[in-house]
Amino acid sequence: MICPARLSSEIYIPLPYESEDMNTAERSLYIDCRDAVRVPFPAPENPRFRFIDLFAGIGGFRLAMQSLGGECVFSSEWDADAQRTYYANFGETPAGDITLETTKALIPPGFDVLCAGFPCQAFSVAGHRKGFDEARGTLFFDVAEILRRFRPKAFFLENVKGLLIHDRGRTIKLILRTLRDELGYFVPDPQTVNALDFGVPQHRERVYIAGFRGDTGVTAFDYPAPIDRTKTFADVKEEKPVSVKYYLSTQYLKTLIAHKERHAARGNGFGYEIVGDDSPANAIVVGGMGRERNLVRDNRLTDFTPVTHIKGEVNREGIRRMTPREWARLQGFPDSFRIVVSDASAYKQFGNSVAVPAIRATAKEILKRINLYDADGK
Repeated sequence: MICPARLSSEIYIPLPYESEDMNTAERSLYIDCRDAVRVPFPAPENPRFRFIDLFAGIGGFRLAMQSLGGECVFSSEWDADAQRTYYANFGETPAGDITLETTKALIPPGFDVLCAGFPCQAFSVAGHRKGFDEARGTLFFDVAEILRRFRPKAFFLENVKGLLIHDRGRTIKLILRTLRDELGYFVPDPQTVNALDFGVPQHRERVYIAGFRGDTGVTAFDYPAPIDRTKTFADVKEEKPVSVKYYLSTQYLKTLIAHKERHAARGNGFGYEIVGDDSPANAIVVGGMGRERNLVRDNRLTDFTPVTHIKGEVNREGIRRMTPREWARLQGFPDSFRIVVSDASAYKQFGNSVAVPAIRATAKEILKRINLYDADGK
């Protein structure tokens, strides 16, 4: 589904129509949303530019771009749980698999900026062929193909830090060669950006790639300088005591301690870590290690009665996981952002997301270069 007509904060999300043809995910979404819900993050009433949101996840790029005056005219995300969260916050269910021609056909012409946090994949074709021949079969190819067809003024891509050394550097070389030589965009060297520099208490380094269509006249670009490294976990910590379900069992804690000791004996630094209130968090990532490297000590719990099946008892040292809301804050999502999935899905979604303030700061610089940023606006 492409973006609906512009919605104000006083307009309600259009509800999906329940039918026998619905698949399981659609029916679940209908049941959860059949009561009208106001859109928490509507498009601006007088947008200054239009953008598309590929590999959209739960909408981190969209939050940043809308805050700068942009209107999303197309979004794509194949994960059903992420679609559900996106719908709950933006009133839109993203289109599915962007590799399909039927999905690409939904993209409207005339947008200004393409945004994409595409997955990192190796290029499998050997030899010395260039551009699309080697990119074909990867998800980057679909980004490149959309750039070729629609020719937006600019693009903003995000990826993991490892992209720069992926496949011994071959992947990034082919990406840049495609964008520069095949598509004719001015693309400055990619930049590794740490979210910690932009007002969130999380060490999170990601690679950003900006690009500008040749006829925009852009021949130089500087990524934004750090603006705020002062935030710590205390700035995102839950104000009230959290459920006992987030506290580790004695058996689990014992296992983590033993695991860390084994690695320490071998000279490795692997294992769990407790983040202090006065420190920033480690990068939040998908999987158990993302949570285990971001444990915290919180002694406000008074009732240690388990609410889930655990081995042993709830530990009395106050050691717990961060909550999904704390992870949301670590990525710069406002508290008005709705979490409508299970904790397990929420951890995955925020772990996969972009850090909104870092994206916003970079997007602002991109928009300035193509004269689409209004300094008097937000």
